[in-house]
Amino acid sequence: MCIKRADNGRLCAFNAGMELPDCVQLTHPVADYPVYVIKHPKARARVALHGAHLLEWTPTKQKPVIYLSPQAVFEEGKAVRGGVPVCWPWFGPSMDDAALPMHGFVRNRFWKLESAVQDKSEVRLKFTLKDSAKTRKLWPHAFELSLEMFIGATLHLALKMKNTGDDTLFITDALHTYLCVGDVTQVSVSGLERMEYLDRVGPPVVRQQRGKVTFSQEVDRDYAARGSVVLNDGSLGRQLKIRAEGSRSTVVWNPWIKKSKRLVDLPDDAYQTFVCIETANAWRDEQLLAPGAVHSLAFTLECTALDAAGE
Repeated sequence: MCIKRADNGRLCAFNAGMELPDCVQLTHPVADYPVYVIKHPKARARVALHGAHLLEWTPTKQKPVIYLSPQAVFEEGKAVRGGVPVCWPWFGPSMDDAALPMHGFVRNRFWKLESAVQDKSEVRLKFTLKDSAKTRKLWPHAFELSLEMFIGATLHLALKMKNTGDDTLFITDALHTYLCVGDVTQVSVSGLERMEYLDRVGPPVVRQQRGKVTFSQEVDRDYAARGSVVLNDGSLGRQLKIRAEGSRSTVVWNPWIKKSKRLVDLPDDAYQTFVCIETANAWRDEQLLAPGAVHSLAFTLECTALDAAGE
């Protein structure tokens, strides 16, 4: 990305041919790693150009909603631990080659900022990524992706994928959202009751959810579910409602103690302060994209006070 400094000292996105809105500033927390800092009356946020990766979202007068590891690595080609990684064109390990990057390759590449606008209610950012010679070495297919972010009192992310090649594509994907919690032992997830799920802790096995999801050990589950789920956080006194679109699978993950210690970019005790609830096309929800076909995967996230039903 070509960057220049504007006459007023504020950085602008030169290759996009536009000035950023007043509430959006382009920064470089490390060299050659652009991050957009958003300070809007409705919310604060940070978005890395690498992976089109939302790193932070904090609605005004609220505590942070999106978790980012304090040991996250900001380096080209490296996945960031936390935020909302875009997992595409496969979720988890590649079925074709286990040596390929976990969760696909688009979260490890620089995207292009196409537009950035603001109004009284939100900031809207649009990022794009297309296939290239480098991506085709990993995955020999043509594609176009766009990720739109609507950042305000609520958060909306929409990933749009298009098959621009001649072959049908087999896709699994996810918006891998890390959510802050006060104490993982005091939270529950509602909206998945009686749903079947693939339990990935140990040998994979299909189970049925009984009651709300709670956390007292490692959780790694792909639920056959669509619609809305709610993270009830008793320690922070709030609910996080996630409404999914274009998805019939919801992934719930917390690494717990042993796995947290194995992850070098995550503090040993970090499992206590986040839960991942991921809007996905995975398990029974793989997508087949014919040539020219388009699919969209999206979620809306809202933060409200905890009601009596969620306690």
